[in-house]
Amino acid sequence: MAIRIKRVYEPPAAEDGQRILVDRVWPRGVRRDDAALALWLKDIAPSTELRRWFGHDPARWAEFRRRYRAELDAMPSVVARLRDLAAAGDVTLLYGARDTAHNQAVALADYLADRLR
Repeated sequence: MAIRIKRVYEPPAAEDGQRILVDRVWPRGVRRDDAALALWLKDIAPSTELRRWFGHDPARWAEFRRRYRAELDAMPSVVARLRDLAAAGDVTLLYGARDTAHNQAVALADYLADRLR
């Protein structure tokens, strides 16, 4: 089992496993067929308020992660669904943000890694 992270704009690859979009909003310019999704799990994305507050500002990254973890803790059934998929095989968490280091998929993968130990 592996949890990978990838921009939704990158082409699908065989090693992706199940491709799961973890954005609340559909990414611009991406056709649904081209995304090759197994699942669009928008409920696991950060709340609109948190996403807007963060604004992909690296200076807010640590606080964003803390707040997002609190949101994830408050939705155990959604997290359990993703955790079960990850436990069953490889998954790739897809996101649309330009910043590859500071986005919800990175924070979510860290959260899941902590929960799967």
